Amino acid sequence: MSKWWWVVLAVSAVGLLLAWRSAAQARAAPEVGASAPALALPDQAGKVRHIEDFRGKWLVLYFYPKDDTPGCTREACMFRDDWQKLDALGAQIAGVSVDNALSHAAFARKYHLPFPLLADAGGEVAARYGSLRDFGLFKFAQRNTFLIDPQGRVMRVYLGASTSKNSREIIEDLKKLTGM
Repeated sequence: MSKWWWVVLAVSAVGLLLAWRSAAQARAAPEVGASAPALALPDQAGKVRHIEDFRGKWLVLYFYPKDDTPGCTREACMFRDDWQKLDALGAQIAGVSVDNALSHAAFARKYHLPFPLLADAGGEVAARYGSLRDFGLFKFAQRNTFLIDPQGRVMRVYLGASTSKNSREIIEDLKKLTGM
Protein backbone atom coordinates (compact mmCIF):
# COMPACT_ATOMS: atom_id res chain seq x y z
CA MET A 1 0.00 0.00 0.00
CA SER A 2 1.06 3.55 -0.64
CA LYS A 3 1.74 6.04 2.13
CA TRP A 4 -1.37 8.01 1.18
CA TRP A 5 -3.57 5.00 1.84
CA TRP A 6 -2.38 4.93 5.46
CA VAL A 7 -3.02 8.67 5.83
CA VAL A 8 -6.56 8.27 4.50
CA LEU A 9 -7.12 5.30 6.80
CA ALA A 10 -5.80 7.20 9.85
CA VAL A 11 -7.89 10.30 9.11
CA SER A 12 -10.98 8.13 8.61
CA ALA A 13 -10.36 6.33 11.90
CA VAL A 14 -10.02 9.62 13.77
CA GLY A 15 -13.23 10.89 12.15
CA LEU A 16 -15.13 7.76 13.14
CA LEU A 17 -13.78 7.98 16.69
CA LEU A 18 -14.89 11.61 17.03
CA ALA A 19 -18.33 10.81 15.59
CA TRP A 20 -18.71 7.88 17.99
CA ARG A 21 -17.62 10.07 20.92
CA SER A 22 -20.13 12.75 19.96
CA ALA A 23 -22.94 10.21 19.63
CA ALA A 24 -22.00 8.54 22.92
CA GLN A 25 -22.08 11.89 24.75
CA ALA A 26 -25.32 13.06 23.20
CA ARG A 27 -28.16 13.25 25.67
CA ALA A 28 -31.78 13.27 24.80
CA ALA A 29 -33.58 16.59 24.81
CA PRO A 30 -36.02 17.07 27.69
CA GLU A 31 -39.48 15.81 26.85
CA VAL A 32 -42.66 17.86 26.76
CA GLY A 33 -44.05 18.10 30.29
CA ALA A 34 -40.66 17.60 31.98
CA SER A 35 -39.14 20.23 34.25
CA ALA A 36 -36.69 22.45 32.41
CA PRO A 37 -33.11 21.48 33.31
CA ALA A 38 -31.24 23.87 35.58
CA LEU A 39 -28.98 26.56 34.25
CA ALA A 40 -26.72 29.20 35.76
CA LEU A 41 -24.90 31.06 32.99
CA PRO A 42 -23.50 34.56 32.51
CA ASP A 43 -25.21 36.76 29.98
CA GLN A 44 -23.50 39.28 27.67
CA ALA A 45 -23.27 41.79 30.54
CA GLY A 46 -21.71 39.23 32.90
CA LYS A 47 -24.87 38.81 35.02
CA VAL A 48 -25.41 35.16 35.98
CA ARG A 49 -28.89 34.03 34.96
CA HIS A 50 -30.65 31.05 36.54
CA ILE A 51 -33.64 29.16 35.17
CA GLU A 52 -35.61 30.41 38.19
CA ASP A 53 -35.04 34.03 37.05
CA PHE A 54 -37.35 33.34 34.12
CA ARG A 55 -40.22 31.81 36.15
CA GLY A 56 -43.59 33.50 36.01
CA LYS A 57 -43.40 34.11 32.25
CA TRP A 58 -43.02 31.87 29.23
CA LEU A 59 -39.40 31.36 28.20
CA VAL A 60 -38.14 30.83 24.68
CA LEU A 61 -34.76 29.20 25.31
CA TYR A 62 -32.95 28.80 22.03
CA PHE A 63 -29.59 27.15 21.44
CA TYR A 64 -27.50 28.21 18.48
CA PRO A 65 -24.05 27.26 17.13
CA LYS A 66 -22.03 30.49 16.87
CA ASP A 67 -22.32 34.26 17.26
CA ASP A 68 -22.27 36.39 14.11
CA THR A 69 -22.60 33.57 11.57
CA PRO A 70 -25.22 33.82 8.81
CA GLY A 71 -27.79 31.34 10.17
CA CYS A 72 -27.36 32.38 13.79
CA THR A 73 -27.63 36.05 12.88
CA ARG A 74 -30.80 35.40 10.86
CA GLU A 75 -32.35 33.51 13.79
CA ALA A 76 -31.37 36.13 16.40
CA CYS A 77 -32.70 38.95 14.22
CA MET A 78 -35.99 37.09 13.69
CA PHE A 79 -36.38 36.83 17.48
CA ARG A 80 -35.41 40.52 17.77
CA ASP A 81 -37.99 41.52 15.16
CA ASP A 82 -40.69 39.39 16.84
CA TRP A 83 -39.66 40.37 20.38
CA GLN A 84 -42.65 42.68 20.96
CA LYS A 85 -45.12 40.05 19.74
CA LEU A 86 -43.56 37.46 22.02
CA ASP A 87 -43.54 39.92 24.93
CA ALA A 88 -47.25 40.64 24.35
CA LEU A 89 -47.85 36.89 24.67
CA GLY A 90 -46.04 36.87 28.02
CA ALA A 91 -42.79 35.37 26.76
CA GLN A 92 -39.17 36.28 27.26
CA ILE A 93 -36.27 35.09 25.10
CA ALA A 94 -32.80 33.83 25.96
CA GLY A 95 -30.21 32.54 23.49
CA VAL A 96 -27.49 30.05 24.46
CA SER A 97 -24.26 29.10 22.71
CA VAL A 98 -20.80 27.97 23.75
CA ASP A 99 -19.35 31.38 22.82
CA ASN A 100 -18.09 33.53 25.69
CA ALA A 101 -19.80 36.58 27.19
CA LEU A 102 -17.54 39.02 25.29
CA SER A 103 -18.51 37.46 21.97
CA HIS A 104 -22.17 37.60 23.01
CA ALA A 105 -21.82 41.27 23.98
CA ALA A 106 -20.40 42.20 20.57
CA PHE A 107 -23.07 40.14 18.76
CA ALA A 108 -25.93 41.63 20.81
CA ARG A 109 -24.60 45.17 20.34
CA LYS A 110 -24.05 44.76 16.59
CA TYR A 111 -27.60 43.50 15.96
CA HIS A 112 -29.40 45.41 18.77
CA LEU A 113 -30.65 42.24 20.45
CA PRO A 114 -33.00 43.12 23.34
CA PHE A 115 -32.72 39.78 25.13
CA PRO A 116 -29.98 37.94 27.03
CA LEU A 117 -27.43 35.71 25.32
CA LEU A 118 -26.08 33.15 27.76
CA ALA A 119 -22.47 31.94 27.61
CA ASP A 120 -22.27 28.16 28.03
CA ALA A 121 -18.51 27.97 27.42
CA GLY A 122 -18.17 24.41 28.76
CA GLY A 123 -21.32 23.18 27.04
CA GLU A 124 -22.81 21.71 30.24
CA VAL A 125 -26.21 23.35 29.85
CA ALA A 126 -26.41 22.56 26.13
CA ALA A 127 -25.67 18.93 27.07
CA ARG A 128 -28.51 18.92 29.66
CA TYR A 129 -30.85 20.08 26.91
CA GLY A 130 -29.62 17.46 24.42
CA SER A 131 -28.20 20.27 22.32
CA LEU A 132 -24.41 19.82 22.47
CA ARG A 133 -22.19 18.53 19.70
CA ASP A 134 -18.73 17.74 21.05
CA PHE A 135 -16.04 16.91 18.51
CA GLY A 136 -13.16 16.86 20.97
CA LEU A 137 -11.26 19.92 19.82
CA PHE A 138 -14.40 21.99 19.36
CA LYS A 139 -17.95 22.07 20.67
CA PHE A 140 -21.04 23.82 19.48
CA ALA A 141 -24.70 23.98 20.40
CA GLN A 142 -27.22 22.48 18.04
CA ARG A 143 -29.99 24.72 16.77
CA ASN A 144 -32.77 23.62 19.15
CA THR A 145 -35.42 25.68 20.92
CA PHE A 146 -37.43 24.95 24.04
CA LEU A 147 -40.66 26.70 24.99
CA ILE A 148 -40.89 26.63 28.77
CA ASP A 149 -44.08 27.57 30.63
CA PRO A 150 -44.25 29.99 33.58
CA GLN A 151 -43.99 27.06 36.04
CA GLY A 152 -40.75 25.82 34.46
CA ARG A 153 -42.08 22.89 32.39
CA VAL A 154 -41.00 22.23 28.81
CA MET A 155 -44.11 22.65 26.66
CA ARG A 156 -42.66 22.52 23.14
CA VAL A 157 -39.40 21.21 21.70
CA TYR A 158 -38.13 22.39 18.31
CA LEU A 159 -35.21 20.19 17.27
CA GLY A 160 -33.18 21.45 14.31
CA ALA A 161 -35.14 24.70 14.45
CA SER A 162 -35.48 26.72 11.26
CA THR A 163 -33.60 30.02 11.40
CA SER A 164 -36.31 31.79 9.41
CA LYS A 165 -39.45 30.15 10.88
CA ASN A 166 -38.68 29.40 14.53
CA SER A 167 -39.96 32.64 16.07
CA ARG A 168 -43.18 32.50 14.02
CA GLU A 169 -43.76 28.86 15.02
CA ILE A 170 -43.34 29.82 18.66
CA ILE A 171 -45.76 32.76 18.33
CA GLU A 172 -48.39 30.43 16.85
CA ASP A 173 -47.83 27.80 19.54
CA LEU A 174 -47.96 30.42 22.30
CA LYS A 175 -51.28 31.69 20.95
CA LYS A 176 -52.68 28.14 21.11
CA LEU A 177 -51.22 27.40 24.54
CA THR A 178 -52.37 30.70 26.08
CA GLY A 179 -55.69 30.96 24.25
CA MET A 180 -54.79 34.39 22.87
